[in-house]
Formats: sequence, structure tokens, C-alpha cells
Amino acid sequence: MSHDPTKILHLDVNASTQTSVKVTFDPTKNEANITKHGLSFTDFAAFDDTPVVVEDDRYDYGETRLRAFGWIGGAPRCLVFTLRGETIHIISFRKVHAKEMRRYE
Repeated sequence: MSHDPTKILHLDVNASTQTSVKVTFDPTKNEANITKHGLSFTDFAAFDDTPVVVEDDRYDYGETRLRAFGWIGGAPRCLVFTLRGETIHIISFRKVHAKEMRRYE
């Protein structure tokens, strides 16, 4: 599937410019994510600068899923989430795959 640059958004997670962002996630899924990927869902707030956000349209998830690509301490990371109103609901947080690095760098 080809990348559609019109679907790129920007997510500003810098605390100095964001008044507040409500974030939700399943605590059990967060524990599984820590075990599998070594990252807690709460770690996304440490993204350096502004991550690039693209719609994840590879499958029909029953809701719009987004992937945010950013850096934490010099390491590329991917946050998978959905927006539920004004709330960010986190689905997964992991290192960026090599194929994704080539596509979005």
C-alpha cells in the first residue's frame, strides 16, 4: 500500500505548548506492552519534538487508528492510538520497524 502524504498530521506532546491531553489505555494491555516491547504507554510523553502522525489504514480496525512516529532519547518509537473525542486512547507503543523508518524519514 502506498503512503498518502495528505494523511500526515502532527501531534504536539511538548508539555510547554500543551495545556492538557487526556490519555486512556487498558492497564492490562500496558503491562503486556511493557513485557513485549519494554515501553510503558505513559512513556510516549517523552517524545522529542513533534512526532509525525499517519493514519493506519492497512486493515479495517472498526475505528480510525493512527501511528505517531517520534524519538525518545535518540531511539525511534511508534505509538499506535485512536482518538475518542478529545481523548487519546493508546493501543500499542514500540520501537519503529526498519520498513517504517525508510517510509517516514
